[in-house]
Amino acid sequence: MLGAPAPRTPAVALAARGQSLTGESAAGREVVIAVQGRADGTGVIRTVVSRHELTAGVTRAWLVLALLGVLLVLIGLAVADRLARTLVRPISELSAVSHRLANAELDARVTPAGPTELREVAGALNHLAGRIQVLLVQEREQVADLSHRLRTPLTALRLEAESLRDPDDAARITAAADGLERAVTGLIRQARWRHSPAVAPAASDAAAIVADRVAFWSVLAEDTGRAVTLDLAPGPLPVGVPADDLIAAVDALLGNVFAHTPDGTPFAVRLARETGEVLLTVADEGPGMPDGAVRRGASAAGSTGLGLDIARRAAQAGGGRLELPTGPGGGAQVLLRLGPPALPAQVGGGTASAEDGLTRP
Repeated sequence: MLGAPAPRTPAVALAARGQSLTGESAAGREVVIAVQGRADGTGVIRTVVSRHELTAGVTRAWLVLALLGVLLVLIGLAVADRLARTLVRPISELSAVSHRLANAELDARVTPAGPTELREVAGALNHLAGRIQVLLVQEREQVADLSHRLRTPLTALRLEAESLRDPDDAARITAAADGLERAVTGLIRQARWRHSPAVAPAASDAAAIVADRVAFWSVLAEDTGRAVTLDLAPGPLPVGVPADDLIAAVDALLGNVFAHTPDGTPFAVRLARETGEVLLTVADEGPGMPDGAVRRGASAAGSTGLGLDIARRAAQAGGGRLELPTGPGGGAQVLLRLGPPALPAQVGGGTASAEDGLTRP
């Protein structure tokens, strides 16, 4: 026996039979190991670990492991945040620049950053913005060229009008030439305004314009035997549509009545003030519009198919819209809702697409 004398415990007796084991005792944890192969029989190695020694340092070890785990989590969060920022920041910049381009800020560009894929997207967006600028420059040049080409025949038309012997014919042709020149000038001004959205479009008085255009078309209505009903709210009725655009829209709506209904078909024009907007209604007692035929560029009567699209564009430019409900008597009815004049802070929004336009067949 080695070490201090100790009483023979049941664990030692079991170990003497060749079985090693660990057990609990009053002194703590008892570990016995059987050592076989000795000449004098099986030897037993016994040790006792007190409960204090058994748990010493465990609390500190758990605290160290917990702190280490928290530290690893914080490091992981910091690394994940850094990686996320390298993705989110370029994506946010791409989104911001795309919105600026949508608001006609064509000088907006993206600084390529982030992963390779995002850099490629940024480069493609910059290329798209540059291409848009080139196309708009070409469009401006075409508009300017168109105006230059039209002014020569207009001048010739005025000279021909001045040479007429009948003063009434001369005045009528001169007035038509002046109207055509105003229309061309309005188109040029509208094209320039689309490319400079920071400038608010001019407002106009819907009451005065509608009254003037109905009086103009009433002469033709009288010649074709059409009864005209005009219900005009007292003006002025300011709307956020330039006068030239509103004149073109009203002429398009009234011209459709004459183009797509037989002679003698009565029609009514009503202009009323509603909450926050002005409502123009043009209704006739003709055959109405066939289903599915109201589409930009489509016409069953041989026209250009752009009449209602002109009116729709004018309404949307002023914050309104075009509606096509069925008339009370089955005929056609067109509602043109016109918004109020835009404030300077409201200018700069996106423009409506021409592909979803409406026009009468």
